[in-house]
Amino acid sequence: MALGVLVTGCGIRATEVPTDFGPAPSRVRCSLTEPEVTARDGAGLPVRLFLLCGSSLAAVDRTVRVPDGAADDGRRALVAQGVLDALAAPPTAAEKRAGYSTHVPARTTVSGPRPGDPEDTLRLSTPPGDLTSFALAQIVCTFSDAATAEGDGSVVLGGPGDERPRRYACTEEVRARPGSNEPPSAEAAGDR
Repeated sequence: MALGVLVTGCGIRATEVPTDFGPAPSRVRCSLTEPEVTARDGAGLPVRLFLLCGSSLAAVDRTVRVPDGAADDGRRALVAQGVLDALAAPPTAAEKRAGYSTHVPARTTVSGPRPGDPEDTLRLSTPPGDLTSFALAQIVCTFSDAATAEGDGSVVLGGPGDERPRRYACTEEVRARPGSNEPPSAEAAGDR
């Protein structure tokens, strides 16, 4: 008798309406079977790109080719463009199999500061506010981790217009949920 009470007393009522909650959620691996450093035209600068994997950002290693001979002030913008091009490129076959993707628009360009901007400003061809939260998070986290940053985990970005550049930070919250958490930012002080 006690067994009968235990079996029938679980608290879940039977229903005559069919229910379908879909398949069980699957977890995307988000890891490559072996480190993949991709050099698209020979040797270059090793960088960590932040790609999307599921609903979070994950770092992958790549190599970015940067032309030699650029002056120091122009070299930073050239490195940033190489990093941005790699970030906007489709993931490699191994990265796709592991579940990585990118939201950074192709053909986005970057240039250095304008007069009156902080000297570490990078100006994008698309205003940062017009990018999706995923693309902005990818760019901010990648640039703040790359040789284009000043080493404090932030990056100063502006757009093609006259708006003042802003200092963006890549936080744990942004890396964990880039679709829900845009990188925090504050107006960057300049000489204007």
